[in-house]
Amino acid sequence: MQDINLKPIGVVHSPYKQKFAIPRQPNLVPAGRGTIELFSDFTDLNCLRGIEHFSHLWVLFFFHATAERGWSSTVQPPRLGGRRKVGVFASRSPFRPNPIGISVLKYRDHVLFEGKVCIEVQGIDILDGTPVIDIKPYIPYADALEDANGSYASTKPAADFEVSFTNEVEYKLKEFEGNFPKLKTFISQVLSQDPRPPWRAKYSDSKQYGMTLFDFNIKWEVQTNQILVNAIHALQNDK
Repeated sequence: MQDINLKPIGVVHSPYKQKFAIPRQPNLVPAGRGTIELFSDFTDLNCLRGIEHFSHLWVLFFFHATAERGWSSTVQPPRLGGRRKVGVFASRSPFRPNPIGISVLKYRDHVLFEGKVCIEVQGIDILDGTPVIDIKPYIPYADALEDANGSYASTKPAADFEVSFTNEVEYKLKEFEGNFPKLKTFISQVLSQDPRPPWRAKYSDSKQYGMTLFDFNIKWEVQTNQILVNAIHALQNDK
């Protein structure tokens, strides 16, 4: 068969600037919001006529950041501790023969501004700058099957960690809340999922972790059943 060429229809603008700390499935971090900017060929608002009547959208996208690393016949899903292997087609790993991802995201709105059409979505789990291949409406009667079996991922992962902030971080968050009013909630929801490598999950360690959300570098550590955020810096101030 002939190779299939796909043309991206848009690009994702997301608070997740690196793979680390991205939720492992959509909607685990409700405060995570982003936009899908449609490319110029698709800025005709007729392309979105009626989309506002759907609460959620299927978003198909290209794993651009990992595509060059190729694929493997078996992978180690985080839900199995990152040590047990399953077949690549029994997983949602990005390391696939065709590195295509799919997420169900909550539709918020769509706007036309300065010639650009952007779809606002919530519960995002996609890296900033990701090419979007297609968008389809989520159809509850067909897409939510009551008798479905999710195997090793049949239940939502628990958010086992409480998240706290040092006084210094609390003070800085107040400085940023004008432009990022829900930044603290967003950070808390991301960290409560414990974004560490799965083999470290459930354990305390002495490692200082860092992640980039929006334009902030955030430092944190694990203490028993608590995650402590001990530093936050605006990246533009670090240059």
